[in-house]
Amino acid sequence: QVRLVESGGGLVQSGDSLRLSCAASGRTFTNYALGWFRQAPGKEREFVATINWRGGSTYYADSVKGRFTISRDNAKNTWYLQMNSLKPEDTAVYYCAANNRPYEWGYQHTDLGSWGQGTQVTVSS
Repeated sequence: QVRLVESGGGLVQSGDSLRLSCAASGRTFTNYALGWFRQAPGKEREFVATINWRGGSTYYADSVKGRFTISRDNAKNTWYLQMNSLKPEDTAVYYCAANNRPYEWGYQHTDLGSWGQGTQVTVSS
């Protein structure tokens, strides 16, 4: 059974940094594109960042570009989201996800087949 577990969330102040981790088990995601999404209260889940299976290409939502960095460690079957210069509007539950099939790269909800349970990030002003 595939399981994704996020960690690293918490309560921080505006301008602080956090690093989220997503540890996968039940499947090796070496050949899968991976991503991060978030959902703020009262809003729909939105795309944050994605990385391809080689790790050489990444793509970000405009709202986080230049502040967040996605990375992966295939040896650990884990991926990360480094979040710098956090803002109150980054407050949300953050979810990690993996594409449905290997060697495919998409970041629409329908492209993602495995999801974590989420970790809360709260940024105070």
